[in-house]
Amino acid sequence: MSSQNRNMPIFKILVLVICVFLAILSLFPFVVMIINSTRSTTQIQQHAVSLIPSKYFLNNIRILTGKSFNPAKGFMNSIIISVGVCVCSLYFSTMTAYALVMYEWKLKNVFFGFIMGIMMIPATVTIIGFFQMVYKVHMTNHLITLILPAIASPSMVFFMRQYMKPAVSVSLVESARIDGSKEFWTYNVIVLPIMKPAIATQAIFTFVTSWNDLFRPSVILTSQSKYTLPIMVSLLNGDIYKREHGAIYVGLTLTALPLIIVYFILAKYIVAGVALGSVKG
Repeated sequence: MSSQNRNMPIFKILVLVICVFLAILSLFPFVVMIINSTRSTTQIQQHAVSLIPSKYFLNNIRILTGKSFNPAKGFMNSIIISVGVCVCSLYFSTMTAYALVMYEWKLKNVFFGFIMGIMMIPATVTIIGFFQMVYKVHMTNHLITLILPAIASPSMVFFMRQYMKPAVSVSLVESARIDGSKEFWTYNVIVLPIMKPAIATQAIFTFVTSWNDLFRPSVILTSQSKYTLPIMVSLLNGDIYKREHGAIYVGLTLTALPLIIVYFILAKYIVAGVALGSVKG
């Protein structure tokens, strides 16, 4: 047996140890967050990090629900906005990428360059003009105002275009057209299933970004009944009378829970996308 073959088990063990260490390092903040949601404010102030759960979880929930806002309503508002942003951005961005890949038209390259140029503009630069426009059309304090702009997502259009070019064959689409398939049918039934790995990957990023967004909702939403969960958690953190750390950790746990669920649902598609990219490479 060669020295290279003898070193393979050692290398595999080393890789396994490193992976386990990185997994523990990644999960540790979530474990501390969940455990702190069961502890009192005094316990957290005395020992910020603990691996032993306490008995104050229900009390922390009562403190959280006893505020002037409704956390359950904030949770639903966040779900509505995040799901709406995901659906709009994924569907229409993939459709735009479909037009850039499958059609030949004169200004296609100019249009794609325009999209690339918009990607260079920070979103915070446009928020003032966006708010002024929304205020003039009386659309402030509406959840739909935070959902509709997601239809135009330049970075997602770029990602979908780059993925679609090698993944979806032009001849496949042309064959569907020859067989009499309409464009919407071809896009919805043939192209979208092929794009599942890319859609799942972008769905996670989009959902997480929209769910954690604090800046735009705090500018657009003025009524407590329309507040999202991140806004409510930020208000907990800014209590000038008494900062209830246990209730804050309960709010953070509720904020992180949907993100974890979405990741586990879509993780297999991400793995499939990575495997598909490695085979094509």
